[in-house]
Amino acid sequence: MDISRPSCAILLLVAFCLLHLATCMNAKINFREKEKQILDQILGPGRYDARIRPSGINGTGDAPTLVRVNLYLRSISKIDDYKMEYSVQLTFREQWLDERLKFNNLGGRLKYLTLTEANRVWMPDLFFSNEKEGHFHNIIMPNVYIRIFPNGNVLYSIRISLTLSCPMNLKLYPLDKQTCSLRMASYGWTTDDLVFLWKEGDPVQVVKNLHLPRFTLEKFLTDYCNSKTNTGEYSCLKVDLLFKREFSYYLIQIYIPCCMLVIVSWVSFWLDQGAVPARVSLGVTTLLTMATQSSGINASLPPVSYTKAIDVWTGVCLTFVFGALLEFALVNYASRSDMHRENMKKTRREMEAAASMDAASDLLDTDSNTTFAMIRQCEIHMSPPRKNCCRLWISKFPTRSKRIDVISRITFPLVFALFNVIYWSTYLFRDEEEEK
Repeated sequence: MDISRPSCAILLLVAFCLLHLATCMNAKINFREKEKQILDQILGPGRYDARIRPSGINGTGDAPTLVRVNLYLRSISKIDDYKMEYSVQLTFREQWLDERLKFNNLGGRLKYLTLTEANRVWMPDLFFSNEKEGHFHNIIMPNVYIRIFPNGNVLYSIRISLTLSCPMNLKLYPLDKQTCSLRMASYGWTTDDLVFLWKEGDPVQVVKNLHLPRFTLEKFLTDYCNSKTNTGEYSCLKVDLLFKREFSYYLIQIYIPCCMLVIVSWVSFWLDQGAVPARVSLGVTTLLTMATQSSGINASLPPVSYTKAIDVWTGVCLTFVFGALLEFALVNYASRSDMHRENMKKTRREMEAAASMDAASDLLDTDSNTTFAMIRQCEIHMSPPRKNCCRLWISKFPTRSKRIDVISRITFPLVFALFNVIYWSTYLFRDEEEEK
């Protein structure tokens, strides 16, 4: 009994020392050093070749490598109608499995390894097929990272800015909707070796409160766009961004000023026909202003072969202003014609008065009763016919020039109002098929 007691005490002391030693060793583990050792182990010389693509599903060498892609749309800085392009800033991510990069996670203590050099591992040869310009962001450090997970999954993330082409159909401008695409494809690997897939769940995310000056992002759609060439079939992904143009800007800047110019040109109908300088100045000024407005609108748009909705509007408004100027030319001609006719009537009345005096002396010798009956019969046959209300109203204005002005005061506004009804009903209330 005396011997066993010291032995138990010694065993307990040894166990306590071993436990304390293990605890101290765990506390002193440098995980940053472990990460370095793991990176040197899996990416060291002769261990990993970044030129060789990873194996396919279940390590099968014949199966293509699957790369899952997702995007985070940070901002859209501009949409250029003239160049037919748009600029976007996004975070681009792609993920694939490379079993050569598996490592021990030290009991769950290492969640992933982080790299900042993309050339250390194999990378998919993805490119943006409709890109015009692009650049990476290097302030303060390059905005890129690679995460390697214990099971061999690789996550690549980078922030980039792109200027992409966006072919537009401007037939309904500025009442149009435009679809701009973002296309990503493999440059060298065919679908036998590399396949791009959208990440399951939510492959495209858009920053909240995305603000565009003249457009609204209505929705976006993801799809596949594989292409076949002489060298094979290549995997392709695309995002279609549907933009709706904000009409309020164009209503204030274009449509209302054009309406005001047309209405101002009608003021000449209410000016006296003798006020030639005032009517000519008003007509020419509104015509030149309307032409300048139309030129300014077309200067911000590409020269296309078809007629746009804004061309119809400016063309008709220009026609109305030009018509008001032509109306004054017609009024001026009618006024001079009225003066000439009035002079001719005055001369004819003088000649008839002289002739009637000669005829009166001859009629004194004839029977007075017979003469009175003949004159009465002539008055009955020469009595003017009954007139309708419109002719009766027009007859209140003695000269043709005044009648033209009065008719123009009514005709021009009515025709312009009818044009507005047809224009807005055509371009505003249209089907979805007509918008495309």
